[in-house]
Amino acid sequence: MVKIENLSFCYPNSEEASLHGIDLEIRPGECVLLCGESGCGKTTVTRLLNGLIPHYYEGTLEGRAEVCGADIRETPPEQLSAKVGSVFQNPRSQFFCVDTTGELAFGCENMELPEDEIRARIAKTVREMQIEALLDRNIFNLSGGEKQKIACAGISAMQPELLVLDEPTSNLDADAIGMLAEILKLWKQSGKTVVIAEHRLGWLSETADRIILLQNGEITAEYGNAEFFSKTDAELNSLGLRGCRAETDWLHGDAGFYPCDPAAPASAEAYRFCDFRFAYQKHRPVLQLDGLEIPKHAVVAVVGHNGAGKTTFSRCLCGLQKHFKGSIRCGDAVYGSKQLRALCYMVMQDVNHQLFTDSVLEEVMLGMHAPDEAAALDILARMDLTAFRDRHPMSLSGGQKQRTAVCSACLSDREILIFDEPTSGLDFRRMQETAALIRELRKDKTIFIVTHDMELIAKCCTHILRLERMPEA
Repeated sequence: MVKIENLSFCYPNSEEASLHGIDLEIRPGECVLLCGESGCGKTTVTRLLNGLIPHYYEGTLEGRAEVCGADIRETPPEQLSAKVGSVFQNPRSQFFCVDTTGELAFGCENMELPEDEIRARIAKTVREMQIEALLDRNIFNLSGGEKQKIACAGISAMQPELLVLDEPTSNLDADAIGMLAEILKLWKQSGKTVVIAEHRLGWLSETADRIILLQNGEITAEYGNAEFFSKTDAELNSLGLRGCRAETDWLHGDAGFYPCDPAAPASAEAYRFCDFRFAYQKHRPVLQLDGLEIPKHAVVAVVGHNGAGKTTFSRCLCGLQKHFKGSIRCGDAVYGSKQLRALCYMVMQDVNHQLFTDSVLEEVMLGMHAPDEAAALDILARMDLTAFRDRHPMSLSGGQKQRTAVCSACLSDREILIFDEPTSGLDFRRMQETAALIRELRKDKTIFIVTHDMELIAKCCTHILRLERMPEA
């Protein structure tokens, strides 16, 4: 299915090769997990498998890679796509339609399948993935997790021989991850080969046949399922990997606002939400908060199932959502939509939308009223980004972009910071660094973190705001 021999690859304008002397063989029907710290080369391997390297991402390629019997050098991606399906870390980057049903059909239509066959494949995929509620929806109104489900379903409907997934769970809640694990089992039972680059590991314990560990662009270890998943979290952490056994799961419970530690002292000042609500036109309300009080200097984890309104809450809090109603009060100050834009700073789920400058150093100083290069260099060092200070932000890996945006937020002069999935794509060490930085920021700021990351919540959050989909009227 896949045979890679002595392969090395270096992106343009990069001083170091992204991959060094890779030898890898993947047999038909296997599920292979690629893991390792951010920037270790996982995504580069996935780009080799789907032909984006060397045809889209240019660079210096040495060695040989054969996928589904085709030499990747000689086979353009449009030909390889009939046999290789890809789900990217950011699902929006692979959408071509504005409605979900059209997106499910898009790949099959490009394969020039008969209409009856396309309808049958969509029906089968929708049934297996249990996404009936997502049909005939506007893609732009979906949550990040719902978009990921549509991306997975669209590829599944094409029925490729090899499925390549890059961080497919980064924006999914626990229930959706469980559903994706079941889909992987169905793919395996039907003889599909699956390759997954992931930081969240535990959900693959019943599916992954082999685990490949990459470090600094090299394959340094290979494990069977039992050997790998019998390791303790401490052993996995020592390899730079996330643990598999996050014990605390605040995703289950009633909607409401709770302290993580009931004994934690409350702040004397608080932000009070007054008739804070939002509804998409011609649809039921998706958000309605009145009387909620958030202590100043709290770190609030905003949790709930995909589609519960977490990202909508964040956009309303920043004053970015049109037709938002309500205000926030703190002491004598009243913050409506316009004032909230000056009070809050948001790091979006898709940070590609908020990287504007030509270098990482310029990017982290962009939100400072008085640019302070010393402060910028200090935070870059703490987030392990010093080596990239002169790199263009869009040339970074997903995790590196995420950390750059977090640094920019931290140096802004806003009182409230909102992070939407700040650790998606981050390994264990970078997650710890982000948590430590957030704990320090509590001294001066109030922080909201939209997240499904139980490890992050346990390490830095003081309160939980659990949202749930509002009931039908």
